[in-house]
Amino acid sequence: MKIGIIANPFKDGARSALLKLIDILKSHKLDTIVEDETVAKLDLSNRSIPELPATGLAKKCDVVIVLGGDGTILDAAHRLGPTDVAVAGVNLGHLGFLTSCKDTEMELLVAALAAGEHLVVPRMLLKATVKHADGSSTEYSAVNEITLTRGQTGRIVAMDAYIDGDLLNHYRADGLIVATPTGSTAYSLAAGGPLLSPNAQNFVITPICPHSLSNRSLVLTDSSVVELTSVDDSEAPTLFSSDGRNPVEVLHGGKIIVEKADHRLNMIRLEGRSFFSTLRQKLHWG
Repeated sequence: MKIGIIANPFKDGARSALLKLIDILKSHKLDTIVEDETVAKLDLSNRSIPELPATGLAKKCDVVIVLGGDGTILDAAHRLGPTDVAVAGVNLGHLGFLTSCKDTEMELLVAALAAGEHLVVPRMLLKATVKHADGSSTEYSAVNEITLTRGQTGRIVAMDAYIDGDLLNHYRADGLIVATPTGSTAYSLAAGGPLLSPNAQNFVITPICPHSLSNRSLVLTDSSVVELTSVDDSEAPTLFSSDGRNPVEVLHGGKIIVEKADHRLNMIRLEGRSFFSTLRQKLHWG
């Protein structure tokens, strides 16, 4: 088994956690390859550690361990690209909805990987196609959500939302979120959206501070196609982003088409752990 490692160099303790993880993997006789960017930013080039770019890890490794928090996992997923490689997160951050374990449990994680005593949970991704008024278009993927916001203008955005070609609503709001089940615990939750089980075959549309109290989140089947169009009464250009990345200004006449992606993100979960136990812990339920 080959194990790849990606670490967030800006997290406290990332360097020491990475070196400890390498030693644990070595003790279990597991081959290790570290992302080249991680090696450079944590100043490990003098340690003769095998390294590859993230896309190389996706091709060569059986599992990629990500040291950081949920944001680090999102970033790693985008850099790995479409791949079947399984991702295990080690939490060096705060929330850790996506992580497999804490940094104090790395021995447990590696032992489970070596013994094959873990679960692989596929997470649905979104594909968004941004079509600009000039006829150009670009595709993006998202683990958590596609977001349309007012950017830095402070003015509301207005957009029409269509589901499978049928008009759903004319939104006037600070923005709109289209979230996966994974993303239901992130920005959508903060905006008042519902929680979805990670294996739910759905995604959710959540308005951000809508200018109508009747506007609420809507849960859709994952076969739905959502079309969002910026309309003339919008007071400012709309800012599109995917998982908080790739901010793109969408002018009047622009269109965003959101649907389920063709590939998934395979996340590793340790046996005996569940999404619901994570909810209880992170949200301080009884």
